[in-house]
Amino acid sequence: MSPKKLDIRPVVLESGIDVKPTYGPDDVAASATGLSVGEPGDYPFTRGIHRLMYRARPWTMRQYSGFGTAADTNQRFHYLIERGQTGLNVAFDLPSQIGLDSDDPMAAGEVGRVGMAVDTLADMETAFEGVDLDKITVSLTINGSATTMIAMYAAMAEKRGYDLQSLRGTAQNDILKEFVGRSTWIFPVEPSVKLVGDTIEYCAQHIPKYSPVSVCGYHIRESGANPVQEMAYAFLIAKAYTDHSLARGLDIDEFAGRLSFNFDIHGNLFEQVAKFRAGRRLWASIVKGYGAKNPKSMWLRMIAGGGGGGLTIDQPENNIARGAYYALISALSGTQTMALCSYDEAYTIPTEKAARISLRTMQILMHEMGLTDTVDPLGGSYYVETLTNEMETRIRGVMDEVDAAGGIVKAIGEGVIQAQVARQAYEYEKGVFDGTIKKVGVNVFREEEEDHDVSYHPVNAEDTARQLAKVAGVRAARDGARVESSLAALKEAAAGGDNVMPATIEAVRAMATVGEITGVLKSVYGAYQEPLAF
Repeated sequence: MSPKKLDIRPVVLESGIDVKPTYGPDDVAASATGLSVGEPGDYPFTRGIHRLMYRARPWTMRQYSGFGTAADTNQRFHYLIERGQTGLNVAFDLPSQIGLDSDDPMAAGEVGRVGMAVDTLADMETAFEGVDLDKITVSLTINGSATTMIAMYAAMAEKRGYDLQSLRGTAQNDILKEFVGRSTWIFPVEPSVKLVGDTIEYCAQHIPKYSPVSVCGYHIRESGANPVQEMAYAFLIAKAYTDHSLARGLDIDEFAGRLSFNFDIHGNLFEQVAKFRAGRRLWASIVKGYGAKNPKSMWLRMIAGGGGGGLTIDQPENNIARGAYYALISALSGTQTMALCSYDEAYTIPTEKAARISLRTMQILMHEMGLTDTVDPLGGSYYVETLTNEMETRIRGVMDEVDAAGGIVKAIGEGVIQAQVARQAYEYEKGVFDGTIKKVGVNVFREEEEDHDVSYHPVNAEDTARQLAKVAGVRAARDGARVESSLAALKEAAAGGDNVMPATIEAVRAMATVGEITGVLKSVYGAYQEPLAF
């Protein structure tokens, strides 16, 4: 009697890779790309950018936080630091992100809603009162108004006595992905890239340990890109900023080591780990191709944590388990910083309880689960090494396609990338709706009567009143002539094509507002008009 033939279900990863039931050394050899696995800390850094990785220094824990006023946010910062958080990741409200003051009519109803309101240097000072900036590194999640917020952070630190030559921190400041993923753009594409270049150049020369850009595949992924596209588009965007900076006369080793990345984690565990291992060595190869000689310039320094797109409103407690696996993937992937989403982020700003659970999840992995004991523990797996090779090949393929069509700046400016990821987001949601994409608690293993007993972050109307009063008080007390002079100098720098950072720093020192600074730049650069593409 012949053996019964098994009906093996097909498995295709989101990136389009067919998964075999078993893998062996022949699969690794057949998928080889020419870049080796190597040793941790050595080019091409497949296994990690440091030789000992977490055995020498665990990942930084940097929860995304900020709401209401700067004073409210300062309290949350201290709450997290007192419970063991080792870095801060700052959320700004929508008006601050798009360059509006809190008292602008367009800001009505949005002040302090999705992050903290920042109008002037006084708010930045309040937000970080009592925070030791030598011990706690700060990441500013800001893009459209990044030049202003970086200037405020630098002015605040300098005013408190910190040496800008040794000041560490990060600004997201990835405006190209905003056109794809979040839409907090202000200016047209070309001048927006120019402003990113201003911050790279200024930081290289004056704040050399500060990371002025964190290129975000994260938001592109959350907008509908698959894992391969997430990495490919991020690298293309990083190359666009690199090309722009080189055209200014900077040397690759002057700034490449301070470029960082922000990536997303949700979906298949092995696919996620492989994309980071592949990405690490591909980025090293790309930067080496620019002529970099310093190995640190070739490092893929990244923050990677749970993607909110993987969370669900249905049965939200399941998100605690999802978050734990996202954190596990992040650790297995060799991230430098972990920012783990909280279980209630699918429907609200995280409560203190939810933020504490996420922080404790990372701490459990670090102190109880052995994730810091050895480097790249999945390295050498036939499956993982084959996936790493295949991911690298596919990432290169997407990059080549975009370059052949005119490059990432052109594709974003024409809305091509936006249309593609939007279509994929629609197809994904359709798959969840019809059940072809399984989501526990949403379309499988549902309860007959779902209990949506959840806690929402309260909106405090008094916060808006306090913020409006504060900005009004600053305007009344400041030296109006100094403000006008500094804004005139900023307009002259922008119109002349000069680096606007020195003038912006002087303007924030004079207590010019975010809206006033943005208004000056908009008068020179204009405002972005989003293309329609279907």
